[in-house]
Amino acid sequence: MGIYLVSVGGSEWFGQDEDGWGETASALNAELVRRGLPPYESVPEEPGFVRGSGQSFKEKLSPSMAGFDALCQAHLSREEYELFAGWSVLVPVSLEEEIWLPVETAYADETVVAGAPQVLAIAERLAAILDLPPEAPMMCDNLDLTMWFLDGAAKELAAGRSGLWTTDLDTAFYVAVYLRAAQHSLRRGVPIVLT
Repeated sequence: MGIYLVSVGGSEWFGQDEDGWGETASALNAELVRRGLPPYESVPEEPGFVRGSGQSFKEKLSPSMAGFDALCQAHLSREEYELFAGWSVLVPVSLEEEIWLPVETAYADETVVAGAPQVLAIAERLAAILDLPPEAPMMCDNLDLTMWFLDGAAKELAAGRSGLWTTDLDTAFYVAVYLRAAQHSLRRGVPIVLT
């Protein structure tokens, strides 16, 4: 068990299966239309799992977030921090501010939706501050970042490198996860959900 960030395909997003996100999708589209924006209706299906294909996203949020919180507080405004790390659903739609939906999640009474372009811009800033290494996995189909950071590959690489990322791998992990989640959402056109 634990908390995961995972990508969601069209059938699940629109509630065509029993564990779907249909209520969230409907509430989001209603709010987008109310704001004068087009509804988010084109969501591709999740293909079968193929490691390294970049067609799905799944990462487990397990390390300590203390360093990540400190990094965000040092370099982001309160509004940026809430936008960057406070969402429960990330969509490939440009949203200048989060959308709060009256839809209960497993972790809160409301669903907070953020736009992937805005989250990506903040993640890129933090990745530059940390000097995040290009070796961090790009395709995160099945806990690839989680394993890279927690199973030793990142630690081995950090031993021979400089850069702020080498001093706190847990913080680097979270920046990498949010960076890759936003990139994946935009590349594939899918939502990423906290589950």
